[in-house]
Amino acid sequence: MAVYISTALSLQMLTTDASHDIHIYPMTVGQVREFYRDHVPVVSAVGHADTAQVVSDLLGVEVPYQRISLHLEPGDLLVVAQLIGGRLPEGSTTLPEGFELRFMGVQVKS
Repeated sequence: MAVYISTALSLQMLTTDASHDIHIYPMTVGQVREFYRDHVPVVSAVGHADTAQVVSDLLGVEVPYQRISLHLEPGDLLVVAQLIGGRLPEGSTTLPEGFELRFMGVQVKS
């Protein structure tokens, strides 16, 4: 099982020639930290440097800025760090007032 973190789920991450059973569920900050502790490495696909810094600050672990394409296989977990409140102001290193990050787990079952 591979574990990834990103800011979105894209259908391009899935094989398009098959049906998929996907389980999506909310995760707490503590649960995401636990995955970092228990499932090293967690591969980052966070494509914006400021967002990667904000996620790192919130989780207390390094989440590198890394623009990569993901291909999810059955058993993989994608942790989606969804920014709520608009676009981050340029140069943000912490979550500005009025913004929040919500974490969602995306488990590819088949």
